[in-house]
Amino acid sequence: MRLRRTIGAAAALAMALALAACGDDGAASPSGTDDEGASLTVYSGRDEEFVGPLFEQFEDDSGVELEVRYGDSAELAATIMEEGDSSPADLFLSQDAGSLGAVADRDLFSQIDAAILDRVDERFRSPDGLWVGTSGRARVAAYNTEELGEDELPDSILGFTEPAWKGRIGFAPTNSSFQAFVAGMISTEGEEATRSFLEGLVANDPGLYEDNSSTVRAVAAGEIEVGFVNHYYLYEVSAEDGEIPVANHFFTGGDPGALVNAAGAGILASTQNEGAATELLDYLTGDTGQAFFAEETWEYPVVDGFEPQADLVPLEEIESPNIDLSDLAETIEPALDLLAEVGLL
Repeated sequence: MRLRRTIGAAAALAMALALAACGDDGAASPSGTDDEGASLTVYSGRDEEFVGPLFEQFEDDSGVELEVRYGDSAELAATIMEEGDSSPADLFLSQDAGSLGAVADRDLFSQIDAAILDRVDERFRSPDGLWVGTSGRARVAAYNTEELGEDELPDSILGFTEPAWKGRIGFAPTNSSFQAFVAGMISTEGEEATRSFLEGLVANDPGLYEDNSSTVRAVAAGEIEVGFVNHYYLYEVSAEDGEIPVANHFFTGGDPGALVNAAGAGILASTQNEGAATELLDYLTGDTGQAFFAEETWEYPVVDGFEPQADLVPLEEIESPNIDLSDLAETIEPALDLLAEVGLL
């Protein structure tokens, strides 16, 4: 396997911790509490470049001061589980539903206000009302359009284990989104089939990258021809680097490679600032938050009435596997085990 960039200590720590542990914007909060002058501690598994501007806008609109701790979603979830009722966090924002489910399974989230839950698409929220999605992200195969036509790509992600793809593919194995994809495959295909798939990828000498952005840039540079990423990284890299010869390929037919996951958030049961935390969650799922995720981060809104970027495949047209995203919490540890066993972690 070709290690294109060194995998950082933070990612290694995230895996170790995971294995060990495993409305109207600007209005008063739904609880009716005036939170002007309040402060919140947010653990954010979403990078500052994606959510920092939205957090700043919330502070300006609400008067609530945020102290944000950024990190890997799995690492932060493990930290919350270690801290338990003593966690200083008021709200946990995760880039994937599996990390949210793990915290929910430890009974560390409080019930979310029904008005917030009801506005979000049912498949992007906890069936127990303990976490709620803020945006959707689809797994895709990003491919170099100068090297490949879309009709040359396999119909299933499983096809990339064929010897013809040796040396031509890449991905970020320490990224939470890739790990959640593997967890989803375990849910639909079983552990043995998932092991065979991962072993097939390893046999094809993949390029291994630190993150999704690096993977897309490798595709654009011709280091690899195909990279497994979330759909919006194509747009992020294009915005930073200019036009690149890369397009997204969406799998169909409920293929495990077509997983649509959710970034989302939950309010810690131990918070002393539930009103302000609810106001922030209301903001993230309300007009300003949903417009921000659609227009600034190129993700899918999870609330009816908001549309993604015009050139994205509509969410309802993505034939994703039938998975309760909360169940990813149960398969993430087996996924990490498999990834370690085949040498990808």
